[in-house]
Amino acid sequence: MNSGTDARFDLARLGWDDDREVEFAPHAAAGLVPGRVSTQLRGVHLVATAEGEVRAEAAGRLWRESGAAGHPVVGDWVALEPGTGTVTIQAVLERRTAVTRKAAGRATVEQVLAANVDILFVVAGLDGEPNLRRLERFLAAAWDSGAQPVVVLTKADLAAQVPVSVTAAEAVAAGVAVHAVSTVTGEGVEEIRAYLAGDRTGAFLGPSGAGKSTLVNRLLGTEEQETREVRSDGKGRHTTTHRELFVLPGGGLVIDTPGLRELGLWGDGEGTASAFGEITELAAGCRFNDCAHENEPGCAVLAAVESGTLDPERLASYRKLGNEQQFHARKQDARASADERRKWRRLARSFRKPSDGPWTE
Repeated sequence: MNSGTDARFDLARLGWDDDREVEFAPHAAAGLVPGRVSTQLRGVHLVATAEGEVRAEAAGRLWRESGAAGHPVVGDWVALEPGTGTVTIQAVLERRTAVTRKAAGRATVEQVLAANVDILFVVAGLDGEPNLRRLERFLAAAWDSGAQPVVVLTKADLAAQVPVSVTAAEAVAAGVAVHAVSTVTGEGVEEIRAYLAGDRTGAFLGPSGAGKSTLVNRLLGTEEQETREVRSDGKGRHTTTHRELFVLPGGGLVIDTPGLRELGLWGDGEGTASAFGEITELAAGCRFNDCAHENEPGCAVLAAVESGTLDPERLASYRKLGNEQQFHARKQDARASADERRKWRRLARSFRKPSDGPWTE
């Protein structure tokens, strides 16, 4: 973690407030101290506390009982045992927001990328044509997180038609501010910084090479985050391999994250509904409440496509993301049912009568 000053040891600068103080009271009574996870590295965490940054590991009980989604992540407020060396995290305070995804791989498991984020910056580079379908996916995840989404189009100095790209992004980001930014010229950087006033926490979410780490460096005024040359013009592709929380010199905090090759959506679909607000509004006018917007009579969504007021690619993306979340939800339910059956089988076996004796209570 870096701040450039000792302000990193001021809990208020890290986002601590009166509500957190009340929430932490039982832990304080148990002799624990508060801290915020700033870096996460293979089970070891760096945690910023009022006394400085410490190394910490989650207690075995917390690791076993909370499940993967409950393990400490960058941005979490935690309760620590005071001490020197590597200390123990005994509890994770309630998350106000959480940036999540389906963990990479075949297993249907939730992965929390960052916690207690106020502003989630969805980043895309203008060194090529913006991928609008990918932007829709990232916005759905942003809405699901509970944080305020903001679209940041980086590398504006490399784009020939910035206004055209901004308009295209705004068309798929209804209700979300879109900013074109250049870390070379400084265009738009102060607009991003303004979102973090009042010691709010922002996180950058986007694919590899989108310019997230370069933007973090610009906000910090340093070269804390390493970048990698990928083109002859010298523009960098970040090499971030872990999530890290930074305190900005003028106030506010940012979390840089590695580029995501895949972002499987996790949640109940509310984020998708918010990301496609115009379709959600149109659906209210469908004849059937359970309309799938495929071939049903009286479908207001299909009527909008036919009239040209709704882009058919937008509807196709909405269907794809919705189907994906429904599929993951079914797999979660199936796994939960299987776990329940295994629990009852174990319980039944514990009450079986011995094979060589009479049944006894």
